[in-house]
Amino acid sequence: MQVAPGTYRAMAGLERYLHESSLEQPLIHLIKLRASQINGCAYCLDMHWKDLKSIGESDQRLYELNAWEESPFYTDRERAALAWTESVTKVSETRVPDSVYEEVRKQFSEKELADLTVAIATINAWNRLAIASRTVPGTYEVPKSRRESVNSGMEVTPRG
Repeated sequence: MQVAPGTYRAMAGLERYLHESSLEQPLIHLIKLRASQINGCAYCLDMHWKDLKSIGESDQRLYELNAWEESPFYTDRERAALAWTESVTKVSETRVPDSVYEEVRKQFSEKELADLTVAIATINAWNRLAIASRTVPGTYEVPKSRRESVNSGMEVTPRG
């Protein structure tokens, strides 16, 4: 953020776009948390867990997210988004199969699917930036208003 502020502004622009999209905010945070689990980004896990709790997400759904396929706590729309998240996040392994595409198309309009894919690409970029820049998990605090979270993007604290 300090060394390349233009990059940070560009990423924050993507966040603003996503928060103004037609996708539900809880869904955006849910897919961000799932991608962060897959990528092993401790900072982003902390951030999106806290964001989801601040908007009323249940502990049960958060604890079960890593095993969402076996858990009865997610809607069909969420399941499609989570499957899409996993396939797009693991694109080098999955090549995003047609079967996953067909399922997500049943739940999302063409525009929503484009926005969902951008959300997944964005969190994957944030995960890589946070891991590579040695951000410290546990330092994130949920902004006082949801509007601040749209404008703030990801605040990072380098590891010592």
